[in-house]
Amino acid sequence: YDKEGDAHFDTISAFIKSLRGSDPDAALYWLAKMVYAGEDPRFIFRRMLILASEDVGLADPQAVVVTNACAEAFDRVGMPEGRYHLAQAVLYLATAPKSNSIMGFFDALAAVENENVASIPTHLKDANRDKKGFGHGASYLYPHAYRDHWVEQQYLPKSLQGQLFYQPSTQGYEYQIATQVARRREAQLAAIVEGIGVARVEVMTYGTVDRADERWLQRTLSQVSTQLASVRERIFTFAQLQRHHLVLDLNAATGLLTWEAIRQVPEGGVYACVRNSSDANALNELAAALPETMRPIVFTASVAQIPAMLTSLAPNVQFDSIIGRNVLASELDKGLAAQILGQLIPRSVKLILAETVPRHTQRFYRLLPSQNLDAQLYERLVLAEEAIYTDASDPMLNWDADDLRHAFASNGHYVQVIIEQYLTPMHISEHFIKRLFAANPNRPSYAERLAAILTSEEIGIIKSLFTRYLLNQSVNWSSTVAFLNIST
Repeated sequence: YDKEGDAHFDTISAFIKSLRGSDPDAALYWLAKMVYAGEDPRFIFRRMLILASEDVGLADPQAVVVTNACAEAFDRVGMPEGRYHLAQAVLYLATAPKSNSIMGFFDALAAVENENVASIPTHLKDANRDKKGFGHGASYLYPHAYRDHWVEQQYLPKSLQGQLFYQPSTQGYEYQIATQVARRREAQLAAIVEGIGVARVEVMTYGTVDRADERWLQRTLSQVSTQLASVRERIFTFAQLQRHHLVLDLNAATGLLTWEAIRQVPEGGVYACVRNSSDANALNELAAALPETMRPIVFTASVAQIPAMLTSLAPNVQFDSIIGRNVLASELDKGLAAQILGQLIPRSVKLILAETVPRHTQRFYRLLPSQNLDAQLYERLVLAEEAIYTDASDPMLNWDADDLRHAFASNGHYVQVIIEQYLTPMHISEHFIKRLFAANPNRPSYAERLAAILTSEEIGIIKSLFTRYLLNQSVNWSSTVAFLNIST
């Protein structure tokens, strides 16, 4: 055994690889060979301390603590009794769950090298120096003021939004971290895709989608993902899934419900219905990282096509729970959609839906200081805006929870409805106001709807009031979600 030659390097290599491979017998053998040959125990401890973070990491955060304690004990005791501490550290590391997720640091380091001019988001800058002149620290959300001491907020530079450096394993203690991180990331992804207002219909009603830079600002000041996580939690509380259950997600979209269902039914299965091929491709791409037996069965179908599609995919499939979020929002005929979904219930225990109700969404006139406005104009604005949500010709906006209850009840189903109201901080930008008052070729904009009652001159005045009182303000945007627990 030449401590300066090949035997030294080859033996320590075999030792480390045995620890990494969780083989305690081989690890003890190579340790014994090094100790017998007179290898410096401090060198062995140094390599084990590296491995405790590199190869065990957060799968067992105590690994580096135990290894370091053994090293300190060895320094105090010395040889020959110190061999007990060497062996204890070896056996702890060899039997510990393994994870190399800490290597994500080097991905971050590479990103820094390639993006060395990325600016720090203003809300993360030091507010003690330049808050007054440059707005540094403004709009920062203090996590401890929110539920679970967490709030959705952008912490990466704008150019790196969506970049993932930490990829937690599912080993040991890190499995708990992995689940927590995944749930938050899924809620953030849904918030990014859907924007402010939670239900896509609430945004699309008033114009085209935001520009990327405005969406970033909106998300920075919002708690949309926190709200989405709350909605998801309520749905699964109703569903009461068991490990062996078979679940159908009626509107998988970003996968907010799909991935949670997969976590809760590891011995069952999940079917995920999406409305377009791009969503299907995105879900399948993400699912590729899962074991094949846990991947969802993704298919594309409208509500009307779901029964026939399921018959072709799995003729005798029987779901234990059917869940969905904003499944009915874009359906023109809510009664027909309820009838179609009702066909699935005889083969299922329950149907759980969470629908954002547009009739009870935020009214803009409530954001304006009525006491500072012309009373007659304000009264006409209230009348015109309320008329938007009672327009019999627009089934996208003129319904509420009672309509959904009646639609399912008329088909012989029992319906339990719970109404939940959410307040989400929202930033009113110049671009957002422009969208409200611009012409929209797809659906009427806010201004075009007001024109049914108000004159063009009155609409012009109201736009100026929006600019005067709401521009660059953060307001509490109210939205209402109806949770429906439907059964036969």
